[in-house]
Amino acid sequence: MNLTKDRFGGLLFLLLSVTYGYYAADIPLLPGDRFEPFHAQTLPYWLSGLGIIFSVLLIGLKSDLSSENDVISNSNLLLMLGLMAFTFAFSVALPWLGFPITTSIFLASSYWLLGERRLKMLLFASVPFALVFWLLLTQVLDVYIAPARFIFW
Repeated sequence: MNLTKDRFGGLLFLLLSVTYGYYAADIPLLPGDRFEPFHAQTLPYWLSGLGIIFSVLLIGLKSDLSSENDVISNSNLLLMLGLMAFTFAFSVALPWLGFPITTSIFLASSYWLLGERRLKMLLFASVPFALVFWLLLTQVLDVYIAPARFIFW
């Protein structure tokens, strides 16, 4: 059995679903909700179960007749690891640089890693999106986002 892109995605989705189902038990319930038919843990358990079922189906029922292009190459693996590193750097830099700056840098660097090299396109695809999303969160949805820590130094 070859490790194709679909099977690798299915394995990642299976890992995510099992982890989500495990941590769904940590969701606190209101007193007396334990024996109710629907409570705060019900939907996470169902989503986890459906994710497990679909990922196992994706792993098991995918035919072995795959083309050469369907097998994961080293360049795709390096690209995935690079995007994961950018995501980790985003999570570390977020409290220090703030949401709009960190999101703009994350998007621009991710686009650059994916092959976009035009500076105008990198800036126009990342900065307006980050600013509009930040404005929607803070002004329309009234979500509190802590300001950057470097401002208070």
